Amino acid sequence: MSQALAESPEGARVLVVEDEADIRRFVRLALVMQGHEVIEASNVERALIEAGLHRPDLVVLDLGLPDGDGVRFITAFRTWSSSPVLVLSARSAEADKVRALDAGADDYLVKPFGAAELLARARAHLRRRRRHAGGDEAVLQFGDVVMDRAQRRVTRAGAVVHLTPMEYGLLLALTSHPDRVITHRHLLQELWGPSHVAHAHYVRVHMGNLRKKIEVDPSRPRWLLTETGVGYRFVSAGT
Repeated sequence: MSQALAESPEGARVLVVEDEADIRRFVRLALVMQGHEVIEASNVERALIEAGLHRPDLVVLDLGLPDGDGVRFITAFRTWSSSPVLVLSARSAEADKVRALDAGADDYLVKPFGAAELLARARAHLRRRRRHAGGDEAVLQFGDVVMDRAQRRVTRAGAVVHLTPMEYGLLLALTSHPDRVITHRHLLQELWGPSHVAHAHYVRVHMGNLRKKIEVDPSRPRWLLTETGVGYRFVSAGT
């Protein structure tokens, strides 16, 4: 990890993989204005070389590249790096999002996108990487909720929240990967096993019950957000 990242989510080393020069320039300028160092690549093979040489703190990746699908980069990159991968793609179909996320991407932003949203997501993932580099803390607080992972105990405004084993497992899975989209398939496999990966309604039911116990307004969740058709995300900003 770069020394700058250890001090702050700003000044990170970012690999931008995009074959369209105008988009690559736009992304580079936005990141440089935030103080990041940017390395560029326009295809899968070059991206893998640059990733190996520079060990980026964050990868911003297009999927439609001249020499293959960006998912091929994600699969290879994940064999040796846990740095977050933010996908930028014109592909908006749920199947494409799920495939990239299941391969190991952390987030998915559909083109066209604004610089403000791109930078906000980059900051969130860099914060998560910095937090994990320092080790996961046993006690997590967000809003008036305190989660003590060592004691498997959750309180809200000082009162104990009684969660079922599945509700606690769901909360643990999401909070263990803050700001990252976790797919239905991943949650089902982790909590129910591989024979239940097609039963997305299991997750929806337990998530609805969990939100009633955790969120101030379950119909407008602040912490446990839905990525429609894909999965869920625990938002750590402001914790």
